[in-house]
Amino acid sequence: MKLFFVSDIHGSAFYAKKAIDIFNKESADYLVILGDQLYHGARNPLPKEYNPQEVINLLNKMKDKIIAIRGNCDSEVDAMVLDYPIMSSYSNILYDNRRLFISHGHIYNEDNLPKLSQGDVFIYGHTHIPVAKKVNDIYIINPGSITLPKEDSPNSYGILEDKIFRIKDLEGNIFKEILLD
Repeated sequence: MKLFFVSDIHGSAFYAKKAIDIFNKESADYLVILGDQLYHGARNPLPKEYNPQEVINLLNKMKDKIIAIRGNCDSEVDAMVLDYPIMSSYSNILYDNRRLFISHGHIYNEDNLPKLSQGDVFIYGHTHIPVAKKVNDIYIINPGSITLPKEDSPNSYGILEDKIFRIKDLEGNIFKEILLD
């Protein structure tokens, strides 16, 4: 199974289209959205081609391929217009006999990890900064932001395939990677 991870679309139709194009080129099985899908957020600038209605249409066409959780900018109104569930603060995906705990990062984060077992993977967004590391036998991963990267990181996404999590820029260049051994 090949999983495609994005976080922090923030209503950008431009980057939502890019993400979907890349998802298709990567031939991924599921699109995992780590929150902040439609609204740009009061602290963020308006992203390129800010158009939440178009993002709704783009993502709803893929509803059967999306696993999503709620970000701090996602609301009940957003849940009413999206055709897939988004209101859970976290979710679990079973992958290769380990748990992938996915969260946006505003509740659970590196300073407030959920209860995980050795070898489990914590995947989050929120900070807009790519991370791929192992701490105390727990993998900690953030694919960065597809729309509004921070700290001089590129617009990025993540791919998990064959026990390797790769964080890539929009041209497909590997920015960070980690083997889930």
